Amino acid sequence: MSVLYQNNCNILIDHSKYINKIYSKVSSTDESYAYEINPCLFTIIIEKELPNKKRKLQNQVLNEESSRVKDMYEQFLNKLPPKLNHFPAAKSSSSEVRDLAQKLFEATVFEHKGINGGNNSDSALICSVKDNQYLIPPNCRFYCGSVKEQCEKLNGNNFDIVVADPPWWNKYIRRLKHANDKLSYSMMYNEDIASIPMRNLLSSNCLVAMWCTNAPSNIAAVKELIFPQWGVEYLTTWYWLKVTTDMEPLCDFSTGCKKQPYERIILGKVGEITVPEDQLIVSVPSALHSHKPPLLELLSPHVKTSKPQTLELFARYLLPNTTSVGFEPLKWQHVSLYEKVS
Repeated sequence: MSVLYQNNCNILIDHSKYINKIYSKVSSTDESYAYEINPCLFTIIIEKELPNKKRKLQNQVLNEESSRVKDMYEQFLNKLPPKLNHFPAAKSSSSEVRDLAQKLFEATVFEHKGINGGNNSDSALICSVKDNQYLIPPNCRFYCGSVKEQCEKLNGNNFDIVVADPPWWNKYIRRLKHANDKLSYSMMYNEDIASIPMRNLLSSNCLVAMWCTNAPSNIAAVKELIFPQWGVEYLTTWYWLKVTTDMEPLCDFSTGCKKQPYERIILGKVGEITVPEDQLIVSVPSALHSHKPPLLELLSPHVKTSKPQTLELFARYLLPNTTSVGFEPLKWQHVSLYEKVS
């Protein structure tokens, strides 16, 4: 379980704990080992003095959404048990963590297009792909390549939950691609995302969760272009608040389109699906790019089946009981990210 605490619409999750549980027993030939993800990757600290988290944050003019998320965060802190107000932190500076994340990003650039695979067993496995080792969670499938092409191949499958983390156009990726073409993924226009053939992949009662940037154009595109073309009805928006190991927001709440300490998860549905209107998901983020926290545990209770079929689009790591598609679904499965503990 990744959920550490839940109160009304506030949820605290531990991404690293969730990963370590998946790989607490990894089968390799006739032996089993436990693997844990490098703890430094979840050591996010701010090396400057911050206001006391139990006090109101500094007054500033915020837009309606930022104010709402800020209020949800303050309510979350007020009710959070003292024993959960901080995470263990590895003894690494922020610069060391960034350097490690960049090193791992560069070291895991592999061409896997056209490779499909998976794990039909109930335990995690370690396997070799093109002379590199990867951890594969239980009951999963992966398809490497263009999401649009892979979804066409999946035609006939029906999924109860779909999670998507599209490669929206942004300045960071443009700079990264300019510096080294191998270190980035292909960004997509909103129209290209909308053209992914999803209608035939969605079950009669399906919950769709799409990670979206704070750009108004992308938010509007999800609600007015992508969801309608996929045959999906907009439900609501949840928020993922990124915090340090001391439970402080990664940056100040801001106005307009400036950097925010949160990202949004836009939810849509096919059929009869209901979800909470407001939900704040709080966690220490991974230092790895596009290594989003797992949502399946939070979404599953809202679909009408005990064992939902799940599809993840633009995946960069694998999850149990999930079909993952994208150019790099194995990226954060590389054994170099993990430590063998037994």
